[in-house]
Amino acid sequence: MSIVYILFIGVAILSFVAQQSLKNKFAKYSQEPLDLPLTGRDVAAKMLHDNGVNNVQVTSVNGQLTDHYNPANGTVNLSDVVFSVNSVASAAVAAHECGHALQHARGYAPLKLRSQLVPVVSFASTWVTWVLLAGIMLIEIFPVVMWVGIGLFAMTTLFSFVTLPVEVDASRRAVAWLESAGITQGEKTQHAKDALHAAAYTYVVAALSSLATLVYYILILMGRSRD
Repeated sequence: MSIVYILFIGVAILSFVAQQSLKNKFAKYSQEPLDLPLTGRDVAAKMLHDNGVNNVQVTSVNGQLTDHYNPANGTVNLSDVVFSVNSVASAAVAAHECGHALQHARGYAPLKLRSQLVPVVSFASTWVTWVLLAGIMLIEIFPVVMWVGIGLFAMTTLFSFVTLPVEVDASRRAVAWLESAGITQGEKTQHAKDALHAAAYTYVVAALSSLATLVYYILILMGRSRD
């Protein structure tokens, strides 16, 4: 078990570093204006238009780093500090979320798989904590409950890993379009890419954390089974 604990500590440290890196780079590139007078909303609207996606609306949402694409109602939702701000960071984030809209419009397979997993993961997330708790309490007399809990948690882990190519591809689309459209050039393109890489690292760490937790529960069950 000591190896698992070391893994947990390592993942926790990586998670902290990734989150701090994201916050620091977003703050840094939020102070770097674009050469064009475009806000995050303008960038998003232009990217959607340039790619022939005309059925998606760009809206604002409260909070920071709350930006997301909602395929259910066809909206790119940008946080206040992205929606109305002219900066490399806001352009990168807006283009990234539009990258998801393009994935949806083009039928990008990993996004379709992630969307199909959403109701399953929603169900699993609702019950997994209670099932695992019951499984640990009943592990000596009814270990199948623990296996059910592990199965539910495995679905959330799978979702985390399916998310990785979706996020990486959205960033790739964003950076390519920003440069081809002349929104960013040279150093500013590299800064936009750097900001999106920092965001991607948080998803990698989240997936590793979920995998480590899954392994931990499996080892608990296997350890009890050997007793």
